[in-house]
Amino acid sequence: MSKVKTTTTAKRGRPTVEGSKRQAVLAMRAAKVAAGGEIKRGRPAGTKKVAEVTIEVKAKATKVSKHLEFAGPAEA
Repeated sequence: MSKVKTTTTAKRGRPTVEGSKRQAVLAMRAAKVAAGGEIKRGRPAGTKKVAEVTIEVKAKATKVSKHLEFAGPAEA
């Protein structure tokens, strides 16, 4: 058995309105590309400045006595 693909021709989303500002802008962009122009972003992408920080931590071992007991809360 083979899988059969079905295609639909219905457009999804909002319908295009001929003569609108958006359609005029898209037509201008298409004309610019057809004339050999290049379309770029409207604003710069920007860069994230990341600083490398190195922190050195020295571990200090403490001597623990086997005979320590919990004395309870300190009385004032």
